[in-house]
Amino acid sequence: MLDVRRLRLLRELARRGTIAAVAEALSFSPSAVSQQLGVLEREAGLPLLERTGRRVRLTPAGQNLVRHAEAVLERLEQADADLAEARGGLAGALRIGAFPTATRAIVPAALVALARRHPGLEPMVCETDPAAVAHALRAGDLDVALVHSYDFVPAEREPGLTTEPLYGEAMYLAEPAGGRPGAPGTPGAPGAPGAPAAEAGRPPVGGLPQPPPAPDQDAVLRAHARSPWITATPGTLCHTMTTRACQAAGFTPRVRHQVDEFATVLALVAAGQGVAVVPQLGVAGPADPAVHLTRLVMQRRTGLAFRSGAGTHPAVAAFGAALRAAVPPDLAGSRAEA
Repeated sequence: MLDVRRLRLLRELARRGTIAAVAEALSFSPSAVSQQLGVLEREAGLPLLERTGRRVRLTPAGQNLVRHAEAVLERLEQADADLAEARGGLAGALRIGAFPTATRAIVPAALVALARRHPGLEPMVCETDPAAVAHALRAGDLDVALVHSYDFVPAEREPGLTTEPLYGEAMYLAEPAGGRPGAPGTPGAPGAPGAPAAEAGRPPVGGLPQPPPAPDQDAVLRAHARSPWITATPGTLCHTMTTRACQAAGFTPRVRHQVDEFATVLALVAAGQGVAVVPQLGVAGPADPAVHLTRLVMQRRTGLAFRSGAGTHPAVAAFGAALRAAVPPDLAGSRAEA
């Protein structure tokens, strides 16, 4: 009889490629992972792995067993959901991953509604970059998570996970209100006089109309081909989005600052330190007259991710319903899959 815990290890190895990575993700020692996979091979009665340098490659039999493991693990999630439904009354921890803008703008209202309807449930929010969500969900560190994708960074299908669309956001080019970033006398640049009011102000959140996007996004970005840019840190989806959007416009951005928090990004833009591409929730709030915003054609799409089979779990379903009720109307209009 195959052991489901060892099947989970094999599935993780198929995704991560090395025993060390599996061990680190699941809090095992590498020797323990190797030992358990060896036992699984003996249970299967034929080789499942072949080593190529430091990496381990699955044999055809191993790859086939991973496909069966995905199905088994999904059925186990469904069984857990059915048992939770039969017990009635939600209680216990619900581990939630969320990225910063959603944590600030959407999640608090959802948690308030969740507490009113299910006071025994204990939601636990952990800020998690969407790039790290898949491993955290499969490892069991999270139960549910908000993830996002961009037009230039589409979401990849993650085995063992399901994603449901939540909302879409407009994207904006943020630039100093007075002209070229860093130019002497530029409003908002160090030592410059006060900037005039930005024409675009702040994009609305809460059902107010959105300004139309710029007719030529590439031209808007290309106008800053020689400007310094502010991007997120490498390895994040936000960093990849800015790089690919600029490359599609015909240039590679000259990155001066790497910052993940959008309020800080906008403060640097206001100081004349560069330009940046930011999502709607990242710029919502009181208008800064030193920052000019131009709406772009591209969008960011947010979805709710969980382990396949767990969508009917009462806690996951309740959190999803609370999130959808908390989404501002001007975000809820875009339901394209995240």
